[in-house]
Amino acid sequence: MERRATLSCRNRDHGCRQGSVPYADDLIGTPRVGSHALGGASCSMHESVPTTELPPRPSALGIASLRPTLTGTRHMVSANHHLAAQAAFQILEAGGNAVDAGVCGGLVLGVVQSDIVNIAGVAPIMLHLARDRTTLTIDGLGTWPRAASVELFHQHHCGHIPRGVLRTVVPAAPCAWITALSRFGTMSFADVAAAAIRFADEGFPMYPLMAESLAAQRDRLAEWPSTAAMYLPGGRPPQPGERFVQSDLAGTLRHMVDEERAARARGGDREAGLAVARDAFYRGDIAARIADAQARQGGLLTREDLAGFQTRIEPPVAIRAFGLEVSGCGPWCQGPTLLQTLRLLEGIDLRRMGHNSADYIHAVIEALKLAFVDRETYFGDPRFIDVPLARLLSDEHARTQRQRIDMRRAAAAPPSGDAPPRCADTSYIAVVDREGNAFSATPSDSAFDAPVVPGTGLVPSFRGCQSWGIPGHPSAVAPGKRPRLTPNPAIAFGPDGSIMPFGSPGGDVQPQAMLQVLLNLQVFGMTPQAAVEAPRFATFSFPDSFEPHAILPGRLTLESRVDDGVARDLAARGHDVQWWPQWAVVSRVVV
Repeated sequence: MERRATLSCRNRDHGCRQGSVPYADDLIGTPRVGSHALGGASCSMHESVPTTELPPRPSALGIASLRPTLTGTRHMVSANHHLAAQAAFQILEAGGNAVDAGVCGGLVLGVVQSDIVNIAGVAPIMLHLARDRTTLTIDGLGTWPRAASVELFHQHHCGHIPRGVLRTVVPAAPCAWITALSRFGTMSFADVAAAAIRFADEGFPMYPLMAESLAAQRDRLAEWPSTAAMYLPGGRPPQPGERFVQSDLAGTLRHMVDEERAARARGGDREAGLAVARDAFYRGDIAARIADAQARQGGLLTREDLAGFQTRIEPPVAIRAFGLEVSGCGPWCQGPTLLQTLRLLEGIDLRRMGHNSADYIHAVIEALKLAFVDRETYFGDPRFIDVPLARLLSDEHARTQRQRIDMRRAAAAPPSGDAPPRCADTSYIAVVDREGNAFSATPSDSAFDAPVVPGTGLVPSFRGCQSWGIPGHPSAVAPGKRPRLTPNPAIAFGPDGSIMPFGSPGGDVQPQAMLQVLLNLQVFGMTPQAAVEAPRFATFSFPDSFEPHAILPGRLTLESRVDDGVARDLAARGHDVQWWPQWAVVSRVVV
């Protein structure tokens, strides 16, 4: 039976990241996408409301579509940077599987997007293994050091987790990549790291979005001499077109490769070599440099924390909705938020409302707000707290929540915080190979919140900023506990056997963007490219996942391609409507 992959990707953001050139073999022009009718009860409708004053919105660019939908017959890759997609595709062409290619591309993202993805950051992964038809997750998320405690932050930092080394959790990405490669891949670390080492050692042309990102964060980068030396060469941010070299980062990756090769030369097999490459990071010279830097700068992370770390392999959380089986990561991240919202919306006749009508946007936003309330109330590391996930994803809970949506008025928002939501520091890569294996990963962590470890090119994961320094919060700090992560890769399965790894940058916008792409596909019958490029919207009327966990009550942000009349209608219902520029949010879709 022929397997086909259809790929779409989108080059737009709200201050986040540029899209990539997708790679597929044997490109053909016709996508294979189904449209699924919706059943269930409908929400009440109402007439248009009087005109409401809106803020001015950015001018439109007149862009109809960025790329055609691409379809291949063997394998496909989509990533947030074209060099990552290219490197992963070359692995597939060389005979590697989706895991080999995904790890290769993920490492490249940590080089060519090192402002927002760190080799020593987080890397949650979801895999589908075609041979035994199993789907699993690798959390790729570090834990708090043994010396951490909620009392430390509550008593000495007023319940906040300050910028700098005190936010550091164990870097999980290297362990996640190598675990995926060892358990489910076919290649060595040297094979999959070669492209990343090349781009770090020889450099790559600085591109406008990364240059803009570094320029915008210049003052923060200059706070730490080791960070300034790496990202402000010559005392200034690199300019577009200039070669950007990261020699120390290349040396870190090359050291791991050298240790692996030495182990193989001693007679070790592939798995033994990968274990030694991992130990080079968590038990060897790299770990020593990280721990020594932490000790000098007043951090909590020790060599013992690094040596004792192991990423976790867990089953996904899965539901059926809108004609798909959708698998997400567990409540140690925000993955179930997407699943809850899908369950809630399945009982509403969204098709009848019309795409991006005022009723449609209002219903989706109100459903998301309800799901985010549950996220704030219940989500956290399930090894430490009891998360009632079965109840939250139940039919009964969906019905109860659905009845709380008032189609005439936006729900009341909690009190406001003291800072606007921040931009995400995240990327994404998706791979489907010729056997039907699928790889979905959302690597992340920026260069702006903690110092580079001298001589390594690494910023150890700062994801402690997604914990709370407040006793009793489900995501409160505790030794060995995982923060509640925003990155949340997913995979959807169609009734025809199609596989769609999908994900998005965007912090708290991630599940909102992913939701809208699925609804565009399944409710409105769009092609993958059209589904990804359609105008989007997002709510920020809940506690932000990042410190200081601010709230913007009632905030609803619309891409500027949404109709003015729709925006006025939404404002009259009580939404605080603001505008994004058009092409404002990033998502990658592979079917």
